[in-house]
Amino acid sequence: MKLQIYHLAAISLILAAGAAIGVNSVDADHSWGSYHWARESNPFALKLGDNMSDAWDPYLKRASEDWSISSVLDTTIVAGGNLFNPKNCKPKAGRIEVCNARYGNNGWLGLAQIWASGSHITQATAKMNDTYFNTVTYNTPAWRRLVVCQEIAHDFGLDHQDEVFNNANLGTCMDYTNDPDGGAGGKVENDPSNEYPNAHDYEELGIIYAHLDSFTTIGQTIAKGKSSGASAPADSEDPGEWGKEIRKSSDGRNSLFERDLGGGRKIFTFVIWAK
Repeated sequence: MKLQIYHLAAISLILAAGAAIGVNSVDADHSWGSYHWARESNPFALKLGDNMSDAWDPYLKRASEDWSISSVLDTTIVAGGNLFNPKNCKPKAGRIEVCNARYGNNGWLGLAQIWASGSHITQATAKMNDTYFNTVTYNTPAWRRLVVCQEIAHDFGLDHQDEVFNNANLGTCMDYTNDPDGGAGGKVENDPSNEYPNAHDYEELGIIYAHLDSFTTIGQTIAKGKSSGASAPADSEDPGEWGKEIRKSSDGRNSLFERDLGGGRKIFTFVIWAK
């Protein structure tokens, strides 16, 4: 509990410092497109369906608490919709389903998928691949915290701040890294941890959700005439079903895919690959 209080206090100090030096939208520009959850007021509450094992639950809890520090967003952990088959990880309209399972030696460590109707997110999933997290390399608190934090944030509409793995950490889970806890052993000896959000992440969320909508895609309340995307195909861990590749990370691997479902509906897949 002392560590958690210290971490929350540290984030508060970072936010206060950012305000004091005049951080502005030029410094925070890591949204992707204009995709966001439709809502009629801020802060809005977004449910995280917990389909995770006991080993993962503390990391989901921490990520939920950290992102809820945002002035525009609160997350609540609820019972998942895939408890009897978390590997399936089917999406549910108006919320994010978070899952872990042995998805196999397919190359990816974490996966975030978003269903969009026009520019509005209607449902999302975040998946952690235990095939890799059960290995010595990735079975660490730092790697688990980073990947859960990042994949859930993609489902809010946040993108990466940086996609270079072997440079110094920026101090945010939205930064690719080979050394998630920072410090000795990484590119530099005193770089920060990439296990949590930073001030720029919260600022970017404020920018993304600065405007309000006339309807909501959160929960099961969908405006008349608006598609929830619920009839769209379920998400898949098979790269062959992710659609076209639209972006690569610095190591030349595809990090973002788009599948066009027609009628203004799309599925986007964010991938963080295992080394």
